[in-house]
Amino acid sequence: MSVPVSWVLSQPDLAIRLVGGGTGVARTVDLVLTTELDNPYRWLSGGELVLTTGMRLPASSAERRAFLRGFDECGVAAVGFGTGLSHPEIPPELVATADEIGIPLFEVPLPTPFAAIVKRVTARVAELQYDALLRASRAQPRMTRALVRSGAQAIVRELATSLGATVLVLDPAGQLTDAHPTAPGEDLLRTVRAALAADPEVASGVRTDPSGRSLTHQRISVGARTYGDLVVVGPAPLGHVDQILLGHANSLLALDFEKPERLRAAQHRLNSTALALLLGAQTDPAPAWAQLAQITDARGRIGVLAAECDSAEAAAAVRAAIDDATLRAGYPLFLHTDHDRVLVVLPGCAAADFARRLTIDTGFRRSIRLGLSESHALPELAEAARSAGLAASAAERGGAAVEFGDLAGRSLLSFAETRRVLDTMAHTLLTPLTEHDRGNGTELTAALRAFLEANGQWESAAIALGVHRHTLRKRIAAAQDLLGVDLDSARVRAELLLALLARDS
Repeated sequence: MSVPVSWVLSQPDLAIRLVGGGTGVARTVDLVLTTELDNPYRWLSGGELVLTTGMRLPASSAERRAFLRGFDECGVAAVGFGTGLSHPEIPPELVATADEIGIPLFEVPLPTPFAAIVKRVTARVAELQYDALLRASRAQPRMTRALVRSGAQAIVRELATSLGATVLVLDPAGQLTDAHPTAPGEDLLRTVRAALAADPEVASGVRTDPSGRSLTHQRISVGARTYGDLVVVGPAPLGHVDQILLGHANSLLALDFEKPERLRAAQHRLNSTALALLLGAQTDPAPAWAQLAQITDARGRIGVLAAECDSAEAAAAVRAAIDDATLRAGYPLFLHTDHDRVLVVLPGCAAADFARRLTIDTGFRRSIRLGLSESHALPELAEAARSAGLAASAAERGGAAVEFGDLAGRSLLSFAETRRVLDTMAHTLLTPLTEHDRGNGTELTAALRAFLEANGQWESAAIALGVHRHTLRKRIAAAQDLLGVDLDSARVRAELLLALLARDS
């Protein structure tokens, strides 16, 4: 990794000052070294920030100019000149030459040790290298997920985003098949094709086009079979870490092109089925059932998770969360959206755990109700979907998924339609009793509920209320008279209990 000269100059505590060559501050530094040799050029390879006190600086102006030009010819990024020892100030001929050739020349005052500059730049290079490795470690799994989800186009998009460059894919005939972020102009495309055709036997290479852009290309191939070329167009050659990302993307593209015959055949069958459905043809559902069998557990059972969403945006958030969760769990994705309801089929034994672990964007979580079916055999898919939908209807927005099996004993109170009926019934049946309690300070309503919940068992109901059973009998008789009902009828008792539950919930 490299550090721009401008970054070095921007460090205030180093107190260094640019005196010449300001046009070259965009040059980048790979390492910092010090030298007092009169002929140091053989030890330089380019990209260095050279620090010197000018101890052996030539005496004549012409030789001093040549001395600085020699650094530039070696590719040195910048020169730092220490003042206060051999020279009280930087010789003016060096400043003039720096301006002339565009090599940054800055003054290092005596209080600033060369070691401080070395340490600062070295630390920054290490920091950039770590950031690059971290970026690569995050980009590689994103590209892998892109392959699973969307194929070659998504890989190209992820690579271009990670590198901050233009990425192209050309087929063996040189025709553009993918590009990101935008399709190249004809001039660039001709340049790329010319670079690839210059040496067709070379599987990879780096070139610079006349405009100064860097073209890095790699052949996409598996064994002797070639699928085309992957090309990166950027302002500078790729660094080592970026080359690793390029190689990873190349491998993923090769895998995508080299899909197993079994996968291609399955895709063809699905395509044919989809086409038949769109054309309204009668199709054999057996292939669809065979496809769905991938999601069953070891006992051949499935579970369905349903999400009732208040908006299309919330439904999109659910789909994204399910997509990510199924990928992490290693399950094939079987997802269906019907308006604002999202259904996903899961292995029967894992459905409940999947629902508990599902993480949905907090901005939409309170707009979503989740319901889970019980475990069903695969042919019972429709029944599983219905029960998951009913469970979702009974769930709280933003709450945990409600399992259909947990609705026993409270399902009638959970659905809006039946709840409205029960609320009306509660108001109609119980008003005489509640008004009597309010006007006379009695507790007939509580006595009736205890009696009904105890299934007519006097002793149990009396204990629950903390009264004698004879007291309870008097209260129930009074309640029966006020309501004008026969509590010996099981149907009457059931309606009254439902009304009481609806009123108190």
